[in-house]
Amino acid sequence: MGTLGLCSPLLIVSDLERSLRHYVDALGFEVRHLSPQPQPFFAIVGRDSAQLMFKELGPDIQPTPNPTRHPWAQWDVFIYCEAPDTLHAELAISAAAACGALDDTDDGLRGFTTIDPDGYVCMFAKPIGD
Repeated sequence: MGTLGLCSPLLIVSDLERSLRHYVDALGFEVRHLSPQPQPFFAIVGRDSAQLMFKELGPDIQPTPNPTRHPWAQWDVFIYCEAPDTLHAELAISAAAACGALDDTDDGLRGFTTIDPDGYVCMFAKPIGD
């Protein structure tokens, strides 16, 4: 069986520049790709081995975070985090990160969420007992 590599969700965003500021400044990601130049509408950001892609498609196509479509769809992105307590303490220093409470979920995970400017919810967690 083949080995899988990175998985990078693509999020439609309303303002690419604003999204990049949030993920870089508040969450500690770095911009790994930005195109086309001189007016980019696509980007890849990463932190460690986690990556996310963003695409701004214009005013007619707006973001639709999962929680806005169904209350049971709590997250848009799950990012495995070896030490969620440590990351939560790091990000909680910045009000811009908008961190939720560190908790053990009904799904058997320990972690926390952040909400970005378009309402996307990122869950940083690991299975309890890992």
